[in-house]
Amino acid sequence: MSKKVRIGVIGLGGMGSGHANSILANKVDRCELTAVSDFMPQAMAKFPSIKSFADSKEMFKSGLIDAVLIATPHYDHTPLGIEAFKHGLHVLIEKPISVHKADCEKLIAAHPKNLVFAAMFQARTEPRYILLRNLIRSGELGQIRRINWIVTDWFRSEAYYSSGSWRATWAGEGGGMLLNQCPHNLDMIQWLFGMPKTIRSFCHIGKYHDIEVEDDVTSYFEYADGKTLVFIGSTGEAPGTDRLEIAAERGRIVVHPDHLAFTRNVVPANEFSRTTHTKFDKPESWEVRIPVRGPAGSQQIIMDNFVKAILDGTELIAPAVEGINSVELANAMVFSSFQNASIEMPLNSDEYAKFLAEKCRTSRYHQLTAKK
Repeated sequence: MSKKVRIGVIGLGGMGSGHANSILANKVDRCELTAVSDFMPQAMAKFPSIKSFADSKEMFKSGLIDAVLIATPHYDHTPLGIEAFKHGLHVLIEKPISVHKADCEKLIAAHPKNLVFAAMFQARTEPRYILLRNLIRSGELGQIRRINWIVTDWFRSEAYYSSGSWRATWAGEGGGMLLNQCPHNLDMIQWLFGMPKTIRSFCHIGKYHDIEVEDDVTSYFEYADGKTLVFIGSTGEAPGTDRLEIAAERGRIVVHPDHLAFTRNVVPANEFSRTTHTKFDKPESWEVRIPVRGPAGSQQIIMDNFVKAILDGTELIAPAVEGINSVELANAMVFSSFQNASIEMPLNSDEYAKFLAEKCRTSRYHQLTAKK
């Protein structure tokens, strides 16, 4: 391979065009855009100096690229990723890596170990989450008891949902806010706290918008070690909230963009409970402000890491094989709501695939595309 990674971008909507322009603007070292592909000629026309392909398979066979960035609608991720691997190409894939767990399993099984396979989970580059993860892994917090994450600042308008016939439909997108807006939050949940043993969820379908998928969710996770997590998300609230709070033996952490607010117990809660002779006292605590330092996370960091993994063997920040976890969480949350029951993890991928296939069969996407 040359000293640069030649990359092709498939899917030139908002995300794909943004990635392509970042590469053209030399924001990613040792990377050059050598091909683009989209089924819409007007999308490729935005890149007149770059070789374009209406058929992505022709781009794979062209010899012009060493790697591909897939930024298409979600259902295309699995077949395009598998086809890219067949042509010996490294793959960087937008979130989610697939629509449902069974497709994730197919994609991961097709991945040759000699090829780099990364996912666009840029939240992993956010200094506040890196700091929090280090605190958790160091044992500084002690055993975590409870996690609450309210993420309602994903507001979307009716104009957003009507901007594409594939949006917010079972057959076109495969789900709603959990699969589109919240994969980063769900990836953070599994990256920071691991995977739960059970999930009970309540997904409201079209609560705030004229759509057939979820736009408002409340879920309850239970973990094998006893901790619990409550997740609340919505695309219908304004101005919305993003508040992550962790209660642990050593105290409480609230995550802010520029600092972590740590109310730290001098004596861990469980130890104080066992040893105190008082009935109503709490452990003495300190208010600790932990500053968040470093540049903000970005998609360019993920792309730069992808290039370094190819050329230098650098460890990936977001290996795509880990992307199955956020998809599994999203699937289990939706499945729990429709089954009106708790879901034992790991999720049965075949059962969910059958459920989704039935939702797709009656999806309004078919009427919308026919009308178009």
